[in-house]
Amino acid sequence: MAKVEVTLDAELVVEVMVLSGIGNPRDAVEAVVRDYVARGHRTEARTGGTDARLREIAGEPKVEEG
Repeated sequence: MAKVEVTLDAELVVEVMVLSGIGNPRDAVEAVVRDYVARGHRTEARTGGTDARLREIAGEPKVEEG
């Protein structure tokens, strides 16, 4: 898997570490991001992929009437 380096505000990272209970900054931020992505997948599974349909609608050309 490709790696990406991101610069974050130290206070934000410390808060993530405290809230997650993880002592390593990189692991704490990774855990939060993975949780956020997993939550999004669970929501899509429950709602039947509404977001996918909205993306399709947004990408379709608009027909002007009148």
